[in-house]
Amino acid sequence: MNTGLDNTLPDTIDALKQLVLSQQESLQDNQHQLEQKQARIQFLEEQVILFKHRQFGKSSEKSILQVELFDEVETHAELTAPGSVSPVEAAFDQPAPKLAKSGRKPLPKTLPRVRIEHDLPEAEKRCQCGCQKTCIGEDTSEQLDIIPAVVQVLVHVRKKYACKDCESGITVADLPKQPIAKSNASPGLLAHIAVAKYHDGLPLYRMETVFKRLGLHLPRNTQANWMIQCGKLLQPLYNLLNDQLLDSGYIHMDETRVQVLKEPDKLPESLSYMWVRRTGDLEHPIILFDYASSRKASVVDSLLGDYRGYLQTDDYAGYHATGNREGVIALGCMAHARRKFIDAQKVTATKKDKVSKADVAVGMIKALYAIEASIKEKTPGEKYIIRQQKSQDQLTKMKLWLDKALQQTLPKGKAGEAIAYAHKNWEKLTAYVHDGRLNIDNNPVENAIRPFAIGRKNWMFSNSQQGAKASAMLYSIIETAKANRLEPYAYLRTLFTRLPSCETVDDFEALLPGNVRIAPLT
Repeated sequence: MNTGLDNTLPDTIDALKQLVLSQQESLQDNQHQLEQKQARIQFLEEQVILFKHRQFGKSSEKSILQVELFDEVETHAELTAPGSVSPVEAAFDQPAPKLAKSGRKPLPKTLPRVRIEHDLPEAEKRCQCGCQKTCIGEDTSEQLDIIPAVVQVLVHVRKKYACKDCESGITVADLPKQPIAKSNASPGLLAHIAVAKYHDGLPLYRMETVFKRLGLHLPRNTQANWMIQCGKLLQPLYNLLNDQLLDSGYIHMDETRVQVLKEPDKLPESLSYMWVRRTGDLEHPIILFDYASSRKASVVDSLLGDYRGYLQTDDYAGYHATGNREGVIALGCMAHARRKFIDAQKVTATKKDKVSKADVAVGMIKALYAIEASIKEKTPGEKYIIRQQKSQDQLTKMKLWLDKALQQTLPKGKAGEAIAYAHKNWEKLTAYVHDGRLNIDNNPVENAIRPFAIGRKNWMFSNSQQGAKASAMLYSIIETAKANRLEPYAYLRTLFTRLPSCETVDDFEALLPGNVRIAPLT
C-alpha cells in the first residue's frame, strides 16, 4: 500500500539528525528572506504614501491627528515617559496671544493724500424754507490709488568753461562716478531690477516684457550683465559682513540646490548649490549666500575658515568634520527631528483610535516648542533659567522614551528612522538648553533660504557661474537689509549711488545695514 511517505529517509540516527538540521537551516534562510521582503514592502508602501501626501496633501508640518493637541500620549503607558510636560500644560505657561483686530486696516499715514471734494449742487444748498444752508462739517472716506511706474530720463549736463583771453583750454565739470561705467543704467533702475528679481522673484525675461510695455528696449542679457556688475560692486560690503559673521560666535548654516547651465566640466542638468549662513544674533542679523559647484565638506571648510563658536546645521555629513573641529560646538535642528516623526505619522495614520510611537514623539517635541514660545521675548539669561527648569526635565524624559522605543521599533520603517535620527543626534539636538542665546532649531536660516527657493521656481536656473555668484551677492545684501528692517529698494539705490565713490574702509562701513540711515520697513 502506497502511503505517500518518502521511503528514502536515512536509516541511521546521525543521518536523520543531519537531515533535520539541514531543513531547519533552510527554513531559517527562507524566514529571513521573507522578513527582508516584508520590510522592503513596508518601506515601499511608506514611500508611496509619503509621495502621495507631498504631491497632493497639505505642505504644512502640523499634525493631522488630535494627539498633538491633547494629552492622549499619556495613555500610551508602555512608551510614554511618566510625568512629562504635556503640550497643553506647557502652552498654559505662556501669555495668551493677542488676536488681530478684524476689519479693514487703516491706510498708512506716510502715504501722500490727494483731497477730492464732492459738494452739493447749488439748488440743493437752499432749504425748503427759503434759507441758504450752512456747511457744518464733512464726511471723509479713503480709497487706495496707485500710479504705474514712472519712467524718466536723467540728463546729466556738465558745464564747460574756457578762458577767452589766453585760450589755455577747456574745463568740464566732473560727472559723478556711476555704478556701471559707460552705462545708461541709473542707480534707481539697477535697484529696481535687482529687487524685482531677487526679492519679488520676477525673471528677467518677464522684466523685459514689462519694460517693453513701457516703451523701453531692455533685453534680458543686458539686465543680466548689469546684475553681474552690481554683484562686483557690492563685494566690499559682503567682505565686511562676512568678517562680522565669522566673529559673531554663533552661525546657522544650510544649503539648497541651484542649476547652472554653463558650468565647466558639468552637464547642464547637473546640480550646484547655494550655501546660506546666518548669524544667531537677532539684534545684528547677517545673511550671506554663497554659490558653489558642489556639496562637498570642503565648501563648508572654505566658507567657515578658522571659525570658532556655535554652528547649527542639519545632519548632512558635509558639516560633520567642521562640527567636530576643536573650538566649534555643533548644534542640531529639532525641526528636522520633528519632521521625520511627522512623516512617520503620515504613513501610520490609518487607525485613529490608536496612538503610535510617532504620535508620542510629536507630542513631546510640541511640548518643547511650547516652552520656547513662552520665553520668546525673554532675555538670554532668563531663557537659560527656564530651559534648565522645564526643558531639561522634558528632554530627560524624552531620552528615556527614545532609549526604550529604539529597542522596540524596526529600523527600516519611517518610525524607526525617526527614532534612530533623534537618538543618534541627541547631544546636538539638546545642546541649545545650555545657552540662552541659542535656538532650538535651524529655522532662522531655512527661513532665509525661502525667498531664493520661491524665486528659483520662476527663473529655474542660472545661465553661468558669474550669474550664480552675482545672484548670491545680491541675495546676501537684500536679505540682510530686510533682516535689519531696511526697505530693499531704498537701500540698494543708496548703495549704487554711494559705493562708486567709496575709497576707505570707513566709507564702506558707513554703508553697512546697521550704520546707514534710510527709511525703515513699515
